[in-house]
Amino acid sequence: MPRRTPNERLQVGYVGKAHGLRGELNIRLITDRSERADVGNVLYAGDRALLVVASKPHQKGYIVAFDGVDDRNAAEELRGSELCADRIEDDDALWVHELIGATVEELDGTERGTVESVQENPASDLLVTNDGALVPLTFLVERRGDVLVVDVPAGLFEINQPAEPDSSEPDPT
Repeated sequence: MPRRTPNERLQVGYVGKAHGLRGELNIRLITDRSERADVGNVLYAGDRALLVVASKPHQKGYIVAFDGVDDRNAAEELRGSELCADRIEDDDALWVHELIGATVEELDGTERGTVESVQENPASDLLVTNDGALVPLTFLVERRGDVLVVDVPAGLFEINQPAEPDSSEPDPT
């Protein structure tokens, strides 16, 4: 999931190695918004604005040509750069930086802590709460401001709880 950078842009990918001699680059997106690599979009490497003038899918990323990056040397200067972009206004989108600090609440109103981080997972990204619970984002049913309402299977929140001592055993002291 993208994270917010200090200049309020979102991190959306990385620049890989140069491809060929004409300044094309391999880029890898870390967002589900593939339109970030579309012709006409502007990406940023630091403070440098990079206009996408050509783009095609390649393996797990894209081969992209940026305006003003005309040869391999210019492309190699960008290698390893973090790519950022301005926010896309989408009321239905979930942004990691907006989930951190949100309260997790079950359908019945039971509060289950606050989100400390979001962990990437192939099946579904996971909300990591302050008590260690891992809640797949697929269980998120509603967002009300800073409250995330989840519908989870019974026992999900008990998985990470410490076991209660068995009161039938004598105290070893």
